[in-house]
Amino acid sequence: MTVRWAGVLIVALYALGCEEKIRPTVLSGIDAGSLPLQESWNSTVTLSDSGVTKAIIKAGYIRVYEQPRQTLLSEGVVVDFFDDEGRATSVLTSRQAKVDDLTNNLEAWGEVLVVSRTDSTILRTERLFWDNRKQLIHTPDFVAIVSPAERIQGTGFEAEENLKNYRIFRVSGETKAQ
Repeated sequence: MTVRWAGVLIVALYALGCEEKIRPTVLSGIDAGSLPLQESWNSTVTLSDSGVTKAIIKAGYIRVYEQPRQTLLSEGVVVDFFDDEGRATSVLTSRQAKVDDLTNNLEAWGEVLVVSRTDSTILRTERLFWDNRKQLIHTPDFVAIVSPAERIQGTGFEAEENLKNYRIFRVSGETKAQ
């Protein structure tokens, strides 16, 4: 009789082993395409061109997405910009930012502040774009600039990333006569 039960047990175990396994659904109702490919906390990203560092980005939370190919940054964004000789030109801070992973262009928003490392010129705005290829920053939004020589504000702005040679399109402000 024990041999008989052993045979039944073997057949039962075999039958259980052959049954199709059903995977449980995880996070049902969430499209996997909307989830980031990578996440990181308190991280640093370096953007370079031909071995020359163009920008170093630090953020409290970083998410990398496949479609569209972009990296979202939040929880305190700090971007240090560098010239072609590797000298720090300016630093940008904002609450959030987005990097286009195809062009390395950056969009920052939320209490955006840019400070020139050469003469302490300060730019304030709510949204700012950085064109990696042209090495220019720009915005169609309101900006306020304080430099050693002037206080100026307006709507629409374009400048080199070191805040030299800037243009404000609809301007108002005050300047010191030299």
